[in-house]
Amino acid sequence: MKTLTLLRHAKSGWDDPVARDFDRPLNAKGRRAAKAMGRHMRTLGLAFDHVVASPATRVVETLDELSGGYGETIAPAWDRRVYLASAGMLLDVVRETPADAGLLLLVGHNPGLEDLVLLLVPDDGGALRDEVEEKYPTATLAELTFDIDDWADAAPAGATLTRFVRPRDVDAALGPERD
Repeated sequence: MKTLTLLRHAKSGWDDPVARDFDRPLNAKGRRAAKAMGRHMRTLGLAFDHVVASPATRVVETLDELSGGYGETIAPAWDRRVYLASAGMLLDVVRETPADAGLLLLVGHNPGLEDLVLLLVPDDGGALRDEVEEKYPTATLAELTFDIDDWADAAPAGATLTRFVRPRDVDAALGPERD
């Protein structure tokens, strides 16, 4: 049995005058959401044998804030392929995970993460899959399980979506702004 946890970076600052998208930092709400998600992950008892993340600034800052809420440092293997990756590329990254790692955390971007969930979970995957298909917000966590012994065997429609947690599920103040 393998467990894949996917985490989308927290909300970034579009108004920050950076030259490259790669360098875009989190905004204040993103920092709060990442920290809250870290606290929630600690409450759930989530742990990871292996962590892979995009090296984009907003992912690095998400993991820093998440670690603060989680109570320990989450130190990933930085993989540039995860930056704005397609579902196919992300699946390749998953399949390269060492077989002895049972709990993988992959931290990256949309639409790749959402597309990866939709690729891995069968169309009849239930209400949680429907929620993912509707929207995979920033700082949201999805947990998938596979009945496999080796990550190389991860296949489309081969996972069960066991958890989908948005920041607003943890703290209503982190939900979308209303006019």
